[in-house]
Amino acid sequence: MLLTFVALIILQTRYVRINAEMIENQFNDNVQRSLYQTVSLVEENEALEYLGQELEGDDYKGSDNKLLSLDSQNLKLKTNIDSMAENLQLTPDEVNRPTIRLSTRHGKATIEETSRYLQYKFQQNFKRSKTILDQAVFRWMKAIEQKDISDRVNFEELDGILEKVLTNNSVNLPFYYSIVDNQGKIIYKCHKEIKHANLNGTNNVYTQKLFPLEESNHAAYLQVIFPTKQNYILSSMNLLLPSVGLIALVLAVFIIAIFIIFRQKQLNNMKNDFVNNMTHEFKTPISVISLASQMLQDKGVQKTPDSLQHISNVIRDETKRLSYQVEKVLQMAIFEKDNSILNLNEMRINPLISDIIGNFSLKVTSKGGKITSNLKATYDTALIDEVHFTNVIFNLMDNALKYCDKPLLLTIETWNEKDNLLISIEDNGIGINKEDLKRIFEKFYRVSTGNLHNVKGFGLGLAYVKKIISEHKGIIKVESEINIGTKFTISIPTLKN
Repeated sequence: MLLTFVALIILQTRYVRINAEMIENQFNDNVQRSLYQTVSLVEENEALEYLGQELEGDDYKGSDNKLLSLDSQNLKLKTNIDSMAENLQLTPDEVNRPTIRLSTRHGKATIEETSRYLQYKFQQNFKRSKTILDQAVFRWMKAIEQKDISDRVNFEELDGILEKVLTNNSVNLPFYYSIVDNQGKIIYKCHKEIKHANLNGTNNVYTQKLFPLEESNHAAYLQVIFPTKQNYILSSMNLLLPSVGLIALVLAVFIIAIFIIFRQKQLNNMKNDFVNNMTHEFKTPISVISLASQMLQDKGVQKTPDSLQHISNVIRDETKRLSYQVEKVLQMAIFEKDNSILNLNEMRINPLISDIIGNFSLKVTSKGGKITSNLKATYDTALIDEVHFTNVIFNLMDNALKYCDKPLLLTIETWNEKDNLLISIEDNGIGINKEDLKRIFEKFYRVSTGNLHNVKGFGLGLAYVKKIISEHKGIIKVESEINIGTKFTISIPTLKN
């Protein structure tokens, strides 16, 4: 599953990246072609404007025939050439001399002579006109070397040309442009207000040299920025969004499946440990009871009142132990029920805890321990299930006794906070590490006891406690430090009179 999914992600990522690169390359080509066409039109406009001034005089400057398209430039150029052709037309006298004669009496090859004469005359006029144009172009080239870029380029016209050429090349994004010199110093920038325009970015900046055919130390460059280029590329990939969404869905399903698999494996291991532990716990009292019954049936064993009393006490204790273990197993049914399992009654908590302490103190004192109580809760009346709530307190106290490697010092307190009754049970036992603290309320989970091998159980006690407290609409918290002790704090709502 993992290898297949990784391969799928790699293929999908590569497909998306290639499509993004194709879209970006196409966009870049359109922009570069547009910029080259723009600077070509600007250069042609300058040349035609100068020629127009030479041919028509200074009145050309004030005319409205400024060129913004290649078609209009060609039309104007054709008009100028036609005007030059009219100046090159032969005069009537030149046209009438020599006269074409078809008669053989007037010499040889008169048509060829006429043709040679006309060709010669046209070449002379063409050379003269070409010389005039060359001189004009030479003067123009000398003049432009002294001109500043702002005198050579009409920036208002540049804006219109650039916008029109970009549209013709299917580039319809908002743009921001500027003219910079060799050092990157801004000579002119447009006055468009486009947010997030960044001249320092390299991915969205396109540069084209103005007058690219000229060799000059004062070169200028046209820089164009498209702030929304990335959004355009992403929007162009909308068709890929469903596949990306499916990949994300498959990823989520994959993660959930892996989590469930590992969770089930963990639960299976816990249940196996539970079954093994339960078998061991049941086997000991059953074997003891079986042995006692065999002793009663064995005629070779002397049955004195003292021996019978001892055997009956053993059977009673082991039966009680077996019943306790069976009760623990039956508690498992609690975790499978969603509805409330409690028989709630209004009871006072302080007297109930006092009774539990009285019954449990014999166990503690027999091992050299001590129980200290400080039941100072003023409002201790709550809706509880007496049996299950008693089991909760007893389980917490029993855990404190089992997980203590020295004489137990157990402290039990009650107090009020707002409308809640708080109960704390604190011991000086071996403590719980941070990793186990996160999982101690899980079903079948048992905390490692290190070198203590005498602690028995099914891993249901604290899970049972958590379940019962939740059913009472309360919460339970735990604080612990290794080799210092553990403190459980229970909070349940009270009933104020």
